[in-house]
Parts: sequence; structure tokens; C-alpha cells
Amino acid sequence: MIDYSESIDILNKNIKHIGYEKLFIDKTLGRVLAQDIIADENSPSYPTSAMDGYAIKHTDLNKKRLTIIDINPAGTALNQSVREGACIKTFTGSLMPNGSDTLIPIENVSVDGSEIIINQSVPFGFSVRAIGENYAINQVLIKKNTVIDFAHIGVIASLNIATILVYQKPRVATLSTGSEILDIAQKRENSAQIRSSNHLTIAAIATKYGADVAQLGVISDDKNQITKTLKSALKYNDIVVTTGGVSVGDYDFVKDIINDELGATLLFKGVNIKPGRHIMIAQKDNKFIIGLPGFAYSSTVTFLLYALPIIFKMQNSPMNLPIIKATLSEDFSKRSKFSEFTACNLEYIDGEYLVDFKDKKIGSSAILTNMLGGSALMILDKSDSSKSVGDIVDVIKI
Repeated sequence: MIDYSESIDILNKNIKHIGYEKLFIDKTLGRVLAQDIIADENSPSYPTSAMDGYAIKHTDLNKKRLTIIDINPAGTALNQSVREGACIKTFTGSLMPNGSDTLIPIENVSVDGSEIIINQSVPFGFSVRAIGENYAINQVLIKKNTVIDFAHIGVIASLNIATILVYQKPRVATLSTGSEILDIAQKRENSAQIRSSNHLTIAAIATKYGADVAQLGVISDDKNQITKTLKSALKYNDIVVTTGGVSVGDYDFVKDIINDELGATLLFKGVNIKPGRHIMIAQKDNKFIIGLPGFAYSSTVTFLLYALPIIFKMQNSPMNLPIIKATLSEDFSKRSKFSEFTACNLEYIDGEYLVDFKDKKIGSSAILTNMLGGSALMILDKSDSSKSVGDIVDVIKI
């Protein structure tokens, strides 16, 4: 078995992004941008009114009364210019008329027939949006590798860009193996059979973080059936995730299939971590086969630790599960010589992250309910010992 840090190094050296696709911008929320978005013009391109009011020459403010010579609705072309002693009624978003340099708001004047009376002065250039105030021509507005959010889509639309280049989403296939496993709604025939949740849990995580997921359900411990399913899944998916069948039992076929039938290269089998030390990852071309343990908590934690980095990097995403420093609110006894990832409660109180283990059960790697609530994963290195109240620990925010 290898150490956790070594397994992550091996993984990172072998992941590449999987390609690009061009999409209409309304389909790109949450996707990773594969090009720089560059302004092809100034915004605004001309001096523009920021309020409703009257376009004037600033030097005319001391005249106190100005003649209204025209009206300037937004979106219209205006040929009239502002001359000395005159003003043009102008609205928010309208181009400032030629000859004007300041906008005096309607709240600052009184209207007397065809004239305005200036009741309150304003500084030079007031409420005039200068050329390029929003952005300048050739400015990089959104950098490549940005995860696209609503504001990005709005800015791109303002540039009249309909389609953009994004990194492709990885395709992930999930399946659970084991003759004792029942899928959703499958009838239990004896008390030794257990309900599978693994393939659904990891599919939900993969979907949450940007992958397209294919559900392959539950497969019994039949080597030929597992081989056929994995070969088919590998044709159409970038990551194939199995749960169960990677330990050392007589019916644990997955490791042999990966080596003998799929022609994949084993990156590692077995890591000094708890839970999930029997994890196995192999690679064929730029595709990955991830064999996770069968216990629900183990498979969930190892998927977070190993599959998510692949999902992120395949779409060139800067995302990750952040690791933060937190203070223990109660003692913790380390139970193994491995690197441990323990479900904990994480709270932010008075500017400090605090960790406790209230309602977290100590037991097997099957207790998925430990992931409910304000859960995070406390990390203890293999060299760490038990911890006490007040100790600072690393925690993965989920």
C-alpha cells in the first residue's frame, strides 16, 4: 500500500482535460470557459446619461434659467446640440447631446414653461458615463478557465456573443457490484440481501460537481457480466466508477477484470487511508476506472477524495474541496495507523471554525448517516496522534 499523498501525486500526474465544445451562452452556467472573453468595443462607446435630467454646459449653471430646446429619449438619434443658454431633456441611458458636458437631475430643477430654473448646482461631468467606463476595447473581461456564473453570462451577452467555447463535461458511469446487493425497488428474497445506495450517492456527487452521469445500477458477482458492463461503460464514458469487488474476497472480481480484460494500467491498488484503503484506480488512454470499497461511507469518502479531482481536472475547473483550519471542541481518539478522514460537524462561530462529533457514530465504514447534518471531513495524517480540545486540525469542507 502507498501513502495518501503519494496516491494523489500519481493521480494528478495522469489527468488531462478531455476537450472542448461550443455552446449557446444560456447553456453554459457552471461550465468552465475555454477562451478569453475580450471586449471588441468601448462600453459605453459614447458619453451616456446616468440619470433622468437635463443635458447642459456646466458653464451655464450660473445663468440659473436655461431654455429647453429638445427632448432626448433613450435609444433615439439626436441631431440637436446643446448651445449656450440651452438644455435638452435627457433620460437614463440616452447618449449625451453634442455640446453638453454635464447632466443636472430633474430633482435639482423646476420647470417654468419652456425653461428650467436651476435650484441646486452639480459638479462638472455629473451623471455622465464616460467612454469606456464599463470596459475598454481589447480589455480581457473574463479569463479562460473561469467557472461561468450569472454575471459572466450577462457580460458575454452584452458583447453580442451568442456562443462560447467551454471545456467538455466528463462523462461518469456508476455501478455497484455484489450478489448480496439490491437496487431500488428490487424485492428482497432473503435477510442477507442489502439495499444499495452507493451508485446513487456517488452519481449525485458527480452531478453536483459538473459531470454527466450514466446510472448502470447493480450487477451481481458474475465475472463475465461485470466484464461486459465495464467494457461497454468504458466506450462511452471518461470515468467508470464501481463500488464493491476490490477487496480480497473470493468474489472480488473487479481488480482482475481491470488488469486482465480491460487492458488498463493500474495506477495504484491500496492506500494507507481510513476509510477506503482497498481503493483501486486504473487508466486506459485518458479514461479512468475507479474501484471503490463497497461500504457506503467508505465509497462516499473515497469518491470525494479521488474521483472529484479527476472530474474537476477533466473539465479544467479551478474548483476543489477547500481545506480549512478548525479548532476542536471535543477530544478525538485516533483509531488507526493510517491517514484518517472522519465525518465531523463544522460550524463558524465568532470568526472561527469549530469542529465537534455530536451524533457522529463510531463504528464501521458503512455508516453513511454520519454524512448528514453540517458535515465535513477532519483530516489526520498517519503520523498524527489523538487530538484534544483546542487543537487545530485540517478539515475538508463538503
